Amino acid sequence: VQLVESGGGLVQAGGSLRLSCAASGISFERYGISWFRQAPGKEREGVATINSAGGTNYADSVKGRFVVSRDNANKNMVDLQMNSLKPEDTAVYYCNARRYSGDNYWGQGTQVTVSS
Repeated sequence: VQLVESGGGLVQAGGSLRLSCAASGISFERYGISWFRQAPGKEREGVATINSAGGTNYADSVKGRFVVSRDNANKNMVDLQMNSLKPEDTAVYYCNARRYSGDNYWGQGTQVTVSS
């Protein structure tokens, strides 16, 4: 099983980035997919989740700015559209796939840096 994040980079405050998480070895449709982030010196925190039914949930800090979605063309891909980025959004962003059976997988992370 492998999860690979992509799309990170350097962007100015107010800009946008789109992260993608691609999975191999599992059927993404059967998993709840979450995005987490970890800034230097801080604990990893949940950012957004999309469940197997398509329901979504967001951290208060990103509500109205981030959108998590399943890729219609690729069922093993989940995207995180990040708009109106702020310097405090700077972190390594991780993709997580989990289901009730206990299966729990992580990607290696992708760096997002927002300059002021």
